[in-house]
Amino acid sequence: MPTGKIKRLMKDRGFGFIRGNDGQEIFFHRSSLEGIAFESLAEGQEVDFEVEQSPKGPRAGKVRPTKG
Repeated sequence: MPTGKIKRLMKDRGFGFIRGNDGQEIFFHRSSLEGIAFESLAEGQEVDFEVEQSPKGPRAGKVRPTKG
């Protein structure tokens, strides 16, 4: 399962971007979160996620805080 950090949050619009440990940026939507409320996310926070395909291309799914 890939890991990364929240790079940017658009709290007023309900989505953001994760920079994966491989350097790639991937979109995520608030509906993709597991075990955390969108409002409690912070830029720089580490997360685990799965890469899913959507009609607009790859996006992060099953986004959850990294257990550390």
